[in-house]
Amino acid sequence: MTTVHINNKVTAALRQYISSEFLLSDNTNGLKNDDLLFESGIIDSVGAMTLILYMEERFSIQILEEELFPENFATIEHISKFISKKQNQEIT
Repeated sequence: MTTVHINNKVTAALRQYISSEFLLSDNTNGLKNDDLLFESGIIDSVGAMTLILYMEERFSIQILEEELFPENFATIEHISKFISKKQNQEIT
């Protein structure tokens, strides 16, 4: 199995989006890459759909129903790895 590296630009864009859309702040300093987004109440089920639509549009990926596992979206770090993996799959 190959290791997927976190893309800092993807991570920064995710942090900015989540901060502004769900924390109602442009201050990303309080949001850590390993914060549990759903368990901490930052994102709920409606927010998850908004986040998925953002990810598909912003990062030019298609997220399939069978990829909607909580572990793919638990933290910014997990989401960033998921996006990088998707982008690598769609290139090949």
